[in-house]
Parts: sequence; structure tokens; C-alpha cells
Amino acid sequence: MRVRKLADFTGLAVVSLLITQVALFGQEKLEYPESKQVNQVDNFFGTPVADPYRWLEDDVRNSESVREWVDSQNALTFSVIKQLPYRNEIKARLTKLWDYEKFGTPFKRGERYFYFKNNGLQNQSVLYKLKSLEDEPTVLIDPNQWSADGTNALGGLEFSDDGKLLAYGVQKAGSDWRTWKVMDVETGEQLSDELNWIKFGSVSWTKDSKGFFYSCYDEPKSDEKFQGLNLGQKVYYHRIGDSQDKDQLIHENPENPKFGFLPEVSEDGKYLVITVWQGTDDRYRVLYQNLDDPNSKLTALIENFENEYSFLGNDGSRFYFKSDFNAPKKCILSIDTLHPEQDHWKVIVPESDDSMESAGIVGKNFIVQYLQDAKSLVKLYKLDGKYAREVKLPGIGTASGFGGRRDQKETFYSFSSFNRPPSVYRYDLETGISTLIREANVDFNPDDFVVKQVFYKSKDGTQVPMFIAHKKGLELNGKNPTLLYAYGGFNISLTPSFSISRLQWMEMGGVFAMPNLRGGGEYGKAWHKAGTKTNKQNVFDDFIAAAEYLIAKGYTSADHLGIQGGSNGGLLVGACMAQRPDLYGACLPAVGVMDMLRFHKFTAGRFWVDDYGSSEASAEEFNALFAYSPYHNLVDGEEYPPTMVTTADTDDRVVPGHSFKFAARLQAAQAGSNPVLIRIETKAGHGAGKPTAKIIEEYADQWAFLAKHLGLTPQFPSK
Repeated sequence: MRVRKLADFTGLAVVSLLITQVALFGQEKLEYPESKQVNQVDNFFGTPVADPYRWLEDDVRNSESVREWVDSQNALTFSVIKQLPYRNEIKARLTKLWDYEKFGTPFKRGERYFYFKNNGLQNQSVLYKLKSLEDEPTVLIDPNQWSADGTNALGGLEFSDDGKLLAYGVQKAGSDWRTWKVMDVETGEQLSDELNWIKFGSVSWTKDSKGFFYSCYDEPKSDEKFQGLNLGQKVYYHRIGDSQDKDQLIHENPENPKFGFLPEVSEDGKYLVITVWQGTDDRYRVLYQNLDDPNSKLTALIENFENEYSFLGNDGSRFYFKSDFNAPKKCILSIDTLHPEQDHWKVIVPESDDSMESAGIVGKNFIVQYLQDAKSLVKLYKLDGKYAREVKLPGIGTASGFGGRRDQKETFYSFSSFNRPPSVYRYDLETGISTLIREANVDFNPDDFVVKQVFYKSKDGTQVPMFIAHKKGLELNGKNPTLLYAYGGFNISLTPSFSISRLQWMEMGGVFAMPNLRGGGEYGKAWHKAGTKTNKQNVFDDFIAAAEYLIAKGYTSADHLGIQGGSNGGLLVGACMAQRPDLYGACLPAVGVMDMLRFHKFTAGRFWVDDYGSSEASAEEFNALFAYSPYHNLVDGEEYPPTMVTTADTDDRVVPGHSFKFAARLQAAQAGSNPVLIRIETKAGHGAGKPTAKIIEEYADQWAFLAKHLGLTPQFPSK
């Protein structure tokens, strides 16, 4: 019995249901929809490489054969999911847990405060305005009104300096493309302004609130909208009331179409600062222009891509940057544009033993957020660099927020941990006192759970930190269903923060573990670089060592260990299950980069060569990529763990062809009866803007899949 095409959906559903019933009781291997193979072979530095599923790279909107494949795979997957034990109970409990008021961190623009709030199960959070923190808030933007299914989302916002106008981005179906519009904050009236083809950028208002700078791409061809390379970004000035075709071109670099531009107006309104980037590494050039001088031209301040120079603000001609110039864990640097030579540069806040994550100027202070062994640490410094104080946080966890302006005496932040829902605080910059203003009310008892941090040795002896969270009273018997989640790339740090889905996993009786792998930013530049390009195998070694640690310490065993990761973390899961299929009981690779030889040929993929290298750059980089590329390292006849790949049809960050090809290859290679499924979300993208309803459905499917294959009998609170 072989499913070949979606000619008869009803027949396919019946076939899939029969197959599912057989598979659930372990009698024989699933019969998968046909994934045709083509004779495609590429040559890399003398090495021939087969790519039999190249046709699955085609955009699902433009290819009938890919659409049929997607439909038939989804029919099989959802028929299996429908039969999973406890799936409905898991969804019901997850929905109940999710149904609590969620408050964003307040911020002030002009004479008003603003914050986001979600009543509980709204698909998108709502933006509110109020004149004081004690006033009754009113709705400014409710994205839930934009689409019946909640797939249109707010994709960025920037207020004018006086707070009277708001520019905001609209994101559709999870795509990275944004359409920006303008609103009158007082009346809520939408103005006529509409700007299209904006991606990887925001807008920045001029001091007079008459317009703003923004960066965008030329309109792509219709068949390249979700897959074509993003090249030739340009900076424009838009005057309120004009149509986009009248916008003034400010800057472009046609000789270097890979350059991207982030325009920003200094808070005093005197300077336009353009940060020039070309990849995912924090290595920037910087241009600036004096907006007070009509004869001023853009001038290069930083002319190479050697270091990070993130603009924080200025005092007259003196610019402040967060930088790794001679400071791998970063510092705050000042450069006077009147004396831009390096021997005139000054370090204001020097490098610390802890990694500087972010910084900003609020009031008369630099507020600097550090990571201390992957936990938040926040300090204040005066503008001359003198240490002022540490912000006393409520515990070990993650703090975020701390935004504001130079004329403000307060800021706001949110704090959370694995077992602590987000709480919002007002911080008085003069007294150093934090005042709790919002506390999440979630249907669970934080005292029922334990969170700890351990350190383990990776393959080469490197000490790697890992957070472990679970219910109190856990018995270390080697049988606890455990979920190992990580990322390990792009200088991104994982910190202990609150997640309803992870809470439910622990509530059901599972253990959650999160290691801080090399490739992330937890310990600065050296930690990041140790997991990039030809060093990328260190990331997989760190993850494998984390799994081995959990097994050695009696938390779990291979049969009860699941692994999960998304995007670069999806690559992590794919590579590790290919290298050590014996080590895991189930795998959840999400929106992963699975073909490491061709990722740079689609949309944003070209940016990632900073972390991955390129199969076309050198034989050395090709060999490193080919050695771990998940799609290329699956072996026929190997018994791989039960796997559910997840992706979305409008993912234009990591195009779904990665997951399509990986799933097809894995289904063909798989020996034994362990299922290989791919769950393809419709009208969704890489993750940003995904509606609550879709998120709950996806997690319910994943947790039920893990429960089935890791031997978890879920525990639910008594009613």
C-alpha cells in the first residue's frame, strides 16, 4: 500500500488513519507519501554531492507538486496526531494555563505611557495608551481586528519625538516583510501614509515629527517574494502625507548590494546615524550626517567591518557606542566626530568579567545589562563612566526592558525565571528603588518547582553551564521523561525565563534542561566564535555532552530523552540526531537550517555565512559544512528516533524547503517503525507574530508526541 499523490483526499485520510492505528500499536513502519527523487548532483571543490529532493525547494505557492506533497504529508501527520493519547487533555490544560493577563513593560513617549496587554487567549497583544500609570487605559492598536484568524500582527512601532504620531509595521502570515503605516495617537485615525517592502529594519523620526528615515528593498518579482535573496537595501526619508514614490533617497551602495542600513536620528535631533551591516556578526560601519546643516553630507565615522559599534546616543559631537573594540566582552566607547582618530577614542565603561548584553542612556545614566553565567545582572553608570549602583533584581532569572529617554527619571523592567511568571517593575533612577506594578497570575504554584544551574564538561574539556528545572521531589532513577532544548549560535544567549509551554511540560512530570552552548553570547566574543564556521562541531559536542550528563546523573535515559530546537536550534537537533541517533528517544527540529550547502541562496540565508561559513567560500569551509549538514548526513538503514519536523509555508527567514528536504530524506532513510512526521503550518512564518491559537495547537501536538515516545503519563492538576 503506497500513498502517491493527493488525488483523492478522502481516500488518503482513510489510508492514513489505518496506517496510524497500526503505527501507534507498533506493528509496522508507517507508509509515507511518495517523495520523488531527481538526478541532481553538484560539485564542490571536486566532491560530488547528490541532492535528490532539490524540487522541494520550490515555493509551495508556485509549485503544484510541492503543494501536493505538503498536503499529503500534513494529512498523514495530523491523522497520527489525532490518535495520540492525552493530546486533547494536554491542549485543554495548556489553554487554561495560557489564559492569564500578560502585560508588557510600559514606556513613555511625549506626555503618555504605553504598554502591551493580552487578556489571556487573544491571538495578538493589544497596545494601550494612558496619561498616567493610575489612569484608565484605552486601546490604541488592536491587531486582532486586522484578520479573522489572527495571522496579521504588529511588526514594529516607532513614536514621533512628541508622542503625537505613531509609525507601525503590519506583518502578514508570519512573513519578514512589513508594511508600515502612520496613526494619529490622540484620535486613533490612520493617515494615508503606507510604505512597503520593508524588512530587517525600522523607522526613525526627525525631531520636528514631520517625517522619518527608513530602509527598504526594491519590490521583488512575484515568484521571488518569499525565496529570493534580499539585496540592495536603501535608506529613504519619508515626509508625512506623501506617497512612497515621492520619498527622498538618502543612501545606497550599489557596488555592495549585500550591505544593509539601519538609520537612526539622535535623541537631540541633530544627527542622522546610519549603521551599516552585512551579516549576522556584530561588525558595523558607521555613517553620520549633521541634520542642522543643510550642506552636510553623510560622512564615514567607522570605515571597516572589524568591530561592533552600536549607537547609544550623543552629547553634541561626542557619540557613545556599545563596542567590542579591544574588549571581547564589550564596553561603552565614546568617539568625538570632531576628532575621530582612534587615539582620541575614550572608554567610558570598561570591559567587565561579565558579558555586556545591552546598554542604553536613560536620564543621566548608562543602564547596562550583563550576563553573569547566563543570568541577568544590571548596573548603572553615570555618563562620565562612574559606577553608580547595581539594580537589585528579585532573584536569579532574566530582566528585560530598561528603556527610556534622556529627560526621564524612571524606567521599567520585567523579571522572570523558569518557575516565576513575568513581573513588571517601575525603577526610580534617583533613589534606586524598584516598585512592583504588575504581577502575572498563572494557575500554578511556583514553590512546586526547582530550578538549578550545573556545569558539565564537553568533549574537549570546556565547562558548559546548564539550567535544569522540574517538580520538587524528583527521583533520579534514570526514567524521567526529559526535554533538552538549546540554540548555540549567532551570539544569542539563552537565559532562565518563563514559558507556559515549558511549565506545562514540567507540571506533567517532565524535566526541562537548557544548556548554554558555545556559539551563543553568554561569555562574550570568544564563546561565540568557538561555535562558528569550522568550529561549529563544538556546538554539537556541547549538546551531546549535555545529554550524556543528564543520563549519567540519573535524570533520564536515552529512551526517555527528547531534544528540541528551532531555526539554528533546528539545525542543532538535526545534526545531533544524525550524529548520535542512539542518544535520544524523540526529536523536535523546528524551522531548521538543514541543507548547509545551499542555505545562502535564499532570502536572509546569505547573512548567516558569518556564523556558518559558505560551501562556496573555500574547501575548508565546505568540508566543515558537509561533515555535519543534517540533510546530507542521514544514512540509509539507520534507526532514527521518532521525529516530528515543524515548519511553516510562509517562513521567509529559513525557507521551508530545508525542512521539506530533510523530512523526505529522513523518511527514505528510516529503518524500523519509529515515525518520521512533518507538521507544516499554513499562513505562518518563522515564528514572529504567530497567533496564540496556532501556538497552543502546535505545543499540544509536540507534547503529546513526546509523551507517547518518551513514556510520559501526563499528570494533571485535580479539578
